[in-house]
Amino acid sequence: MDTMAGKKRTDYCGSFTAKDIGRKVTVAGWVQRQRDLGALIFIDLRDRTGIVQLAFDDTTEKEIFDKAFQARSEFVLMASGEVRERSSKNMEIPTGEIEIFVDDLKVLAKSETTPFEIVENCATSELTRLKYRYLDLRRPDLQKNILMRHKITKITRDYFDENGFIEIETPMLIKSTPEGARDFLVPSRIHKGTFYALPQSPQLYKQLSMVAGFDRYMQIARCFRDEDLRADRQPEFTQIDFEMSFVDMEDVLSIGEGYIKRVFKEAIDVEIEAPIPRLTYKEAMERYGSDKPDTRFEMELVDLSETVKDCGFGVFTSALQGGGSVRAITAKNAFNVLTRKEVDKLTEFVRGIGAKGLAWARIAEDGTVASSFAKFMTEDEMAAIKEKCGAENGDVILIVGDTKNSIVLSVLGALRCEVAKKLDIIDKSKFNLLWIIEFPFFDWDEDTQQWVAMHHPFTSPMDECLDYLETDKANVRAKAYDLVLNGIELSSGSIRITDPDLQNRMFRLLGLSEEESHAKFGYLTDAFKYGAPPHGGMGIGLDRLVMQMLRTETLRDVIAYPKVQNASEPMTDCPSVIDTEQLDELALKVNLPTEE
Repeated sequence: MDTMAGKKRTDYCGSFTAKDIGRKVTVAGWVQRQRDLGALIFIDLRDRTGIVQLAFDDTTEKEIFDKAFQARSEFVLMASGEVRERSSKNMEIPTGEIEIFVDDLKVLAKSETTPFEIVENCATSELTRLKYRYLDLRRPDLQKNILMRHKITKITRDYFDENGFIEIETPMLIKSTPEGARDFLVPSRIHKGTFYALPQSPQLYKQLSMVAGFDRYMQIARCFRDEDLRADRQPEFTQIDFEMSFVDMEDVLSIGEGYIKRVFKEAIDVEIEAPIPRLTYKEAMERYGSDKPDTRFEMELVDLSETVKDCGFGVFTSALQGGGSVRAITAKNAFNVLTRKEVDKLTEFVRGIGAKGLAWARIAEDGTVASSFAKFMTEDEMAAIKEKCGAENGDVILIVGDTKNSIVLSVLGALRCEVAKKLDIIDKSKFNLLWIIEFPFFDWDEDTQQWVAMHHPFTSPMDECLDYLETDKANVRAKAYDLVLNGIELSSGSIRITDPDLQNRMFRLLGLSEEESHAKFGYLTDAFKYGAPPHGGMGIGLDRLVMQMLRTETLRDVIAYPKVQNASEPMTDCPSVIDTEQLDELALKVNLPTEE
């Protein structure tokens, strides 16, 4: 007879304290482990809230004792009994003062031996864990991550609701528009030969929502980009998206800053100091070589161009004569860490990201200098370099020169982070936030040899730049802003163009003909003809935010069902081949490249 019939779970496993002693309860969950001590059996029962110990002894009814004896890891059980004080307490778990003496037990499901142990910090390969992701997600550390993501999402909705934002869902099947990455395309069965795109962002729809008069929009939006993966990128991701009417940049940043303060405090009890510091794009590049600098350590770039302009080292002088620059970083107290062998590795590192080489000077504790270029310099010139770099005994100077200033800055920006890792000087307890403002509107694309929009073509140029949009594109600045957290771009946004004439002007400057721009964006510029309010907004990467707040290594640790490096999902084996009948319905034919 099933004595558990009709019984319902009354409590979660991790919810018990000493105050519950004497209560009759029913719990349900998975067996973490079973310990058979002969006349005593203990089962650690686990659910998403934690573990509670179930106890059975020689006074337990034989049928129930036998079920406990046969229970194995990952069996699903429902147990009823009285909460009592444990004789041997385990203060390492929240429920360690109590146990449940079971008087009724039901095996709800049995389990085969799992491919890996369901424990925190499982040593099994990630590929195996992702193949059995439903088991991987049972692990307490991953469950904590997903539960924290839920908490952050709830705080997000509460914050924006309290600030007058309306949650509006935008379509998943949209018109393909260029936004900087490849679209995922969806063929239409009804309109054969045509395609929808999955949205890279809700950008155009949220702007249209402003034209529609909703004033303040927000959405926790799914976005899709067909681009190569890395630790902080997935082909599908989630964005906290918001837009506001009748505002300027300060209003948008204020809302963004308020949200960050709120979510850090309520989710992980961390106070974020306000106002969040700001740097212009130019300042960030000059000081850190990056538009998303990690400010948890110093090691700022030093411009040596004036210092070395008349030296005898041809690498430096040719870089300057070609219109470029010579810049350096100083690694403090790095002499013993950045050995010649390590410096050679750094030389290969910078060559791999665009530099022609790396000049260096290692200053020993006694003041002697070993350098790759000292023989080309006078003592005074070397002394001037040391002084300009603020280098002292025990330091290492690393220098990059190139005719393209962009290469010098980006290489040193990456080198700065690489050296910081080697020196272990990054304070991982910090959450350093930074606004980057006044981005260039245009960016020169070396591959296509044309100007492209650095953010997107709907970003408004700064008012003072309107007069030279056509004549000096390199110096046009945008009303654009990013929020950076510990060297990761957390969000991006801008004040938008609402003047249809200016929008069409920007399309022309980006190389789009009137026909092309109307075909791609005509519905937006047409909407602007009917009274578009000034508006702006931003999108905050939810996945990246959670990843940073929990200090996990990859986005896969905070996404329930992620893709792997090649954009596939091992659990469901997707993407997969589609049968001919489905392809015929869509009027499609697969033309795979032949192997030579």
